[in-house]
Amino acid sequence: MFMLSALIFCVSATTVSYDGRAITIDGQRRVLLSGSIHYPRSTAEMWPDLIKKAKEGGLNSIETYVFWNLHEPVRRQYDFTGNNDLVRFIKTVQDAGLYAVLRIGPYVCAEWNYGGFPVWLHNLPGIELRTANSVFMNEMQNFTTLIVNMMKNEKLFASQGGPIIITQIENEFGNVISSYGDAGKAYIDWCANMAESLNVGVPWIMCQETDAPQPMINTCNGWYCDQFTPNNPNSPKMWTENWTGWFKSWGSKDPHRTAEDVAYAVARFFQTGGTFQNYYMYHGGTNFGRTAGGPYITTTYDYDAPLDEYGNLNQPKWGHLKQLHEVLKSIEFTLTHGDVNNTDFGNSVTATVYATNQSSSCFLSNTNQTTDATIKFQGNQYTVPAWSVSLLPDCKTEVYNSAKVNTQTSVMEKKPNKAENEPVALSWVWKPENIDATAVHGKGHVSVNKIIDQKVVNDASDYLWYMTSLELKEDDPIWSDNMTIRVNATGQVLHAYVNGKYLGSQWAKYGVANYVYEQSVKLNPGNNLISLLSATVGFQNYGPHFDMVQNGIADQVAIVGTKGDEQIIKDLSAHKWTYKVGLRGIEHKFYSLDSKFATKWVANDLPTNRMMTWYKTTFKAPLGTDPVVVDLQGLGKGFAWVNGHNIGRYWPSYLAEDGCSTDACDYRGPYTDSKCVSNCGQPTQRWYHVPRSFLQEGVNTLVLFEELGGNPSLVNFQTVRPGIVCANAYENKTVELSCQGHPISAINFASFGTPDGACGSFQKGSCESSKDVLSILHTECVGKESCILDVSEDKFGAASCGDNVTKRVAVEAVC
Repeated sequence: MFMLSALIFCVSATTVSYDGRAITIDGQRRVLLSGSIHYPRSTAEMWPDLIKKAKEGGLNSIETYVFWNLHEPVRRQYDFTGNNDLVRFIKTVQDAGLYAVLRIGPYVCAEWNYGGFPVWLHNLPGIELRTANSVFMNEMQNFTTLIVNMMKNEKLFASQGGPIIITQIENEFGNVISSYGDAGKAYIDWCANMAESLNVGVPWIMCQETDAPQPMINTCNGWYCDQFTPNNPNSPKMWTENWTGWFKSWGSKDPHRTAEDVAYAVARFFQTGGTFQNYYMYHGGTNFGRTAGGPYITTTYDYDAPLDEYGNLNQPKWGHLKQLHEVLKSIEFTLTHGDVNNTDFGNSVTATVYATNQSSSCFLSNTNQTTDATIKFQGNQYTVPAWSVSLLPDCKTEVYNSAKVNTQTSVMEKKPNKAENEPVALSWVWKPENIDATAVHGKGHVSVNKIIDQKVVNDASDYLWYMTSLELKEDDPIWSDNMTIRVNATGQVLHAYVNGKYLGSQWAKYGVANYVYEQSVKLNPGNNLISLLSATVGFQNYGPHFDMVQNGIADQVAIVGTKGDEQIIKDLSAHKWTYKVGLRGIEHKFYSLDSKFATKWVANDLPTNRMMTWYKTTFKAPLGTDPVVVDLQGLGKGFAWVNGHNIGRYWPSYLAEDGCSTDACDYRGPYTDSKCVSNCGQPTQRWYHVPRSFLQEGVNTLVLFEELGGNPSLVNFQTVRPGIVCANAYENKTVELSCQGHPISAINFASFGTPDGACGSFQKGSCESSKDVLSILHTECVGKESCILDVSEDKFGAASCGDNVTKRVAVEAVC
């Protein structure tokens, strides 16, 4: 028996309540299918289309974090304009007829810079983050209250007739709470009380918080949450983050999670009593500007989500999940009201029956990783493939199996910019980043007798100069022909200059918190200037006390002299250090057409492989409406701006590590981010998203700041669209082939029977239909944007494949 109406919230328009079985909205228990779309990882112009595609994909709710550092970049100075317009985003969700889940946090993790915290928090006197600290709690309460009041003023909570049905406070604190001791427990209790005091009229959740205080609902995050149980029998089973793939870091391979495995995880969750699940991400998007965290998180945040970085359908994942959602919605009443009965068939095979007086619905699951199962259930025989779930809405007919994909696969391609002949058409000008003031003269903003953490400057720039002078005499004990400079770095990028001359650079990779840079150095008798440029690649966003992880240069800079077996160390850490934030070109906005300093570009003698160099060109926007990317292959590392919009950090010279398998990805068995990977040995990220809203008619401007040295001659703009689309669908199913706004131009392959292979490499199998399937599909599909295939012998002709052989149609079409 389940307790009903354990909690009901006071409402004026929409009642949101919950019990141990489900969330109830206006008296109706709901199966809630949600997806994460983070408003700042796209543009306001993209929001309606992304949300429309999410709804078409079967979602009834959209989730987003709230990004504190975007909205309060300077203490008590707020920004909710443009792509930061949270109210506009929530209203766009509302206009689409969907619910909203507002995860205020305001710590968000999200592979976002500093976990979403504004860095100025770190520098408030007496502060400790995410613990029972009055300074921090005052700031957190101020921002949380600001967001809540903003939503209330616009009547956006469901209790006011708005779309927001769930709110979240804190985020994944249970993963690290043990590191904070009693103060951590006191903090989480305070979070709950503070949230409740805001009277939002809808439930509050805490994800990954096993001891979440009542009435907070604790929820699950992960690749699988079917084994999760809430900490209170009156709380519904909720899954706030179903990781549809994984993020990328500089130097990492491309992660992929199969459609079959995501669908399996969702079906298992609802088989085991789940009521709310949210895809993290449904659209990943782009880390524009300096928003990527990590450190070392890439600019792309594609996440292998059902909607790709640019907003295209990621097929077959989008379509396979859409079909699952349709089935789950069709049995919503039975799932949320029915009595539950499980039957264990052994060898990891289970049947679950949800039964009401009116109807019954069944799940058949096989969690065995290698062996298909054939069982007799309620008088009928069923075959359930390994690592799959079959859904039988009437407990008789299988209408969906998570391992049987009956939706198209789209192979996306990059197409040249047809507006002009690039890259030949791109004419470049350049100018140097003048570093004489720092590398040669050691001039800065402030001087102190210690080495500082780069967070001290409130994250005003990726770049911070550390400069000091060293007076040496030839009779100094350290003086020798074998001297080195040794720098304890924190895992960010380091460029070293001595007496105005470049010495070398070093960097790490994701997960490496520090390293030691050591390089031979030729010093002069007398005064020597040491200039070290630290370049952050995002601040730490996750882990216990992540806010205290050092950035920039750590605790020691030293000169090391070696004489035979003797090593003498001169520690410079307590010297007078002068600091300068940023670079001259960024400070003077060389990337802006309105800057009075963005002049005197040089048109001839274009340098390549030159550090600290600015490049500029103009281009015509690609024709059509397909998403636009810029190919930055050949460049090193830096930033790119299109018409003044910072499209993010680029680093195509950082190659992805080795370790890719040539074997086909097997969906069976638990997923990890290293299971199905690609792109080994290639640039971690070669293409960078340029939203159409950043472009203008006529002439557009691209500005690059090249930090490491590269060659812009290969840079070009392209569009992203389906190149080929394939189907490999089962008999008695229908499947749609669509080129997403473009006509189907040809059918390369078509076979009905037992075809072999995968999209791009189909072959006819041992059994083939009597009709010319290729001709049939050429007639029905070519010239159309889409066509729907009825997979049957009536359509494609008889195929004598023998008993117990499931026939399929395989098609490859060209867009």
